[in-house]
Amino acid sequence: MFKKILVANRGEIACRVFRTAKAMGIGTVAVYSDADRDALHVALADEAVHIGPSASAESYLVIDKIIAACQQTGADAVHPGYGFLSENKLFCQALDAAGIAFIGPGVRAIESMGDKITSKRIAAEAGVSTIPGYTDVVKDAEQAVEISNDIGYPVMLKASAGGGGKGMRVAWNDEECRDGFERATNEARSSFGDDRVFIEKFIQEPRHIEIQVMADSYGNTIYLGERECSIQRRHQKVIEEAPSPFLTPEVRRKMGEQAIALAKAVDYKSAGTVEFIADAEMNFYFLEMNTRLQVEHPVTELVTGQDLVELMIRVAAGEKLPLAQEDVTLTGWAIETRVYAEDPFRNFMPSVGRLIRYRPPTGEGVRVDTGVFEGGEVSMFYDPMIAKLITYGKDRKEATQRMVGALDAYYIRGVNHNISFLNALMVHPRFVAGKLTTNFIAEEYPEGFSPDLVPQEDPALCVVAAAVINKKFRDRSALITGQLPSLEYCPSNDWVVMMEGDDTRYPISVDTSVEPVVATMGGDEYRVETDWKLGEPLFKAVINGQAVCIQVDRDGWLFRMFHRGAEKHAYVVTPRTAELSQHMLVKEPADLSKFLLSPMPGLLVKLNVKEGDQVKAGEEVAVVEAMKMENSLRAISDGVVKTVSAAAGDSLKVDQPIIEFE
Repeated sequence: MFKKILVANRGEIACRVFRTAKAMGIGTVAVYSDADRDALHVALADEAVHIGPSASAESYLVIDKIIAACQQTGADAVHPGYGFLSENKLFCQALDAAGIAFIGPGVRAIESMGDKITSKRIAAEAGVSTIPGYTDVVKDAEQAVEISNDIGYPVMLKASAGGGGKGMRVAWNDEECRDGFERATNEARSSFGDDRVFIEKFIQEPRHIEIQVMADSYGNTIYLGERECSIQRRHQKVIEEAPSPFLTPEVRRKMGEQAIALAKAVDYKSAGTVEFIADAEMNFYFLEMNTRLQVEHPVTELVTGQDLVELMIRVAAGEKLPLAQEDVTLTGWAIETRVYAEDPFRNFMPSVGRLIRYRPPTGEGVRVDTGVFEGGEVSMFYDPMIAKLITYGKDRKEATQRMVGALDAYYIRGVNHNISFLNALMVHPRFVAGKLTTNFIAEEYPEGFSPDLVPQEDPALCVVAAAVINKKFRDRSALITGQLPSLEYCPSNDWVVMMEGDDTRYPISVDTSVEPVVATMGGDEYRVETDWKLGEPLFKAVINGQAVCIQVDRDGWLFRMFHRGAEKHAYVVTPRTAELSQHMLVKEPADLSKFLLSPMPGLLVKLNVKEGDQVKAGEEVAVVEAMKMENSLRAISDGVVKTVSAAAGDSLKVDQPIIEFE
């Protein structure tokens, strides 16, 4: 067995690998860039080596620096995590030349499966179902149109070296095909240094289902069930679960057997994932094979009881798999949501900054894989993932209920996050029914996500909670010593709750002298059982028999409350103050209708207009690149450019003006 493992990665996956390595009694080494000097994965490792500037191209992606770190610390093996160098054959070859073990598959598997064109050919030869398409490199946009007409629209243009949704475009006609070819080529070149693009038939009403495989060096290959990854946004997975609510045991077996056939065709060893796309009739087709550990691997671990990282380490150390196919069982249900630093109400633009407050949820069946901590930073240099939140239950309903509760209790301040969106997805009737496709988000939120789309529970819950919390603060104020005789503060039981954006006023009486606390509103009585302490950010209570967890931030009369993905602002005032406060909740937003603002931090890669230009509605005026994805900014109406405030090549902040129209 290895004595010391270096993880050539950062963030949550580095922390995840360290956890297993330490449980196995193996020493750990972290590498870090300037931006990650104080990162959690650095603190968790036994040793840490600085490898360069913040940009990954100058640190985490530099093979020589990783090799040097191994030699400096005496690490005899490297786990690549995912992303970065995890599927880089040159990295494997360099480690082999240096006498360092690679915890992953061999060069042949990485090389053949890393190229989508080659992988499709091998899959077909191995008897794996493949999508109809053109598997040679497409030379230019006109050839792309010709090929697409032969296949029949809709088609998918895909980067051969792609992954993570980058370099992918769906085209429904010739015009979209030409534009999609250019976009896919540019993104592929920017993200992978390889601009080759191929085309295949786009499967409608598709479900994304993947099979986890594990193989050793002795010819033993098994599959550990499937994961449903159909909930995606811009080809990026948002929610994953195991098992799939769609597959039958027979289809699962067929998928697993084809996945094993493909793994054997490339002499695969270690953990890998064979991804399929399935239509409504359960016909399935090979999509790609990821020759690494997947982001969503925890759901497989929870339903199989296997530690995939440990299996990877043991296989790389020359051991045989400790289980056969007949030993693999699926028990219970697991769901994973990806918690990102992004604003779902502003087209999911990335959010960077310091985590002022950070308290992940805990409880039965709740697992959090994270690489951040309170006081740490979400950097602009890397993927904005905060954590992977995973819940487990005896069935899908219990796993879902635990996920909703865990999202309610996930307390994050300092950066924007997507918890509102995740909670909305978890309680969506279509998700609850398991009627999923990769088009789910586009179909259910065609105009994007907004606060109006956050599911609303009984509004009385937040009103009652705000009133009870306010009364407890007032009761404490009454205990302050040194008050003037006959002028002591004696808080009333009667209050008025005013919700921002709601003209309704809620008179409410709160009696905290009894246990449980009793709140009376509109003739209805609410019994509130809670051991909440003043200053706690999570108000956990049972209100009339219903368990609730509400996040609360207090600012004088104002209580900012976050529950079931919805943020509500409640003002709790005296009846007299309520009469005098008819306009206190009215806010006049600034008029920014004549400005084109950058919707995210990013690089202005293209500016198509200048001062005085006439612009038509729908015309592309600028392109901003963020997280290696190109975002086209188009005019929403006809107009004339008055001023241009930025130039191509500029780094933009959120809401930075680019253009002002007359």
